[in-house]
Amino acid sequence: MNIQFKKGVLEICVLVLTTRGDRYGYELAVMISEKFELAVGSVYPLLNRLTQEGYFSTYLKESTEGPPRKYYHLTPEGWGHMRMLIAEWNSFTKAVNEIVEDGLRP
Repeated sequence: MNIQFKKGVLEICVLVLTTRGDRYGYELAVMISEKFELAVGSVYPLLNRLTQEGYFSTYLKESTEGPPRKYYHLTPEGWGHMRMLIAEWNSFTKAVNEIVEDGLRP
């Protein structure tokens, strides 16, 4: 998959995957990479930025498999940001699909 496509949707994917529960970084990377190829390390800078912007709060939780894990919790601001991005994404993909369909008509 085109790297620019991935960069454009990674933020939406990370936000949406935290709507049903708090997640830690590696867990998010694995969940996303089940759908498309993703470098695990690409998720962490995004998580840091989204946390700094107030869209996530974080906490540490002990793990039976190693050191404590940092969990990301979607804040009310994060919910609003996610909804806005999804609306933009739906509008954008609709427009792109219309262009593609029109361009492929005989």
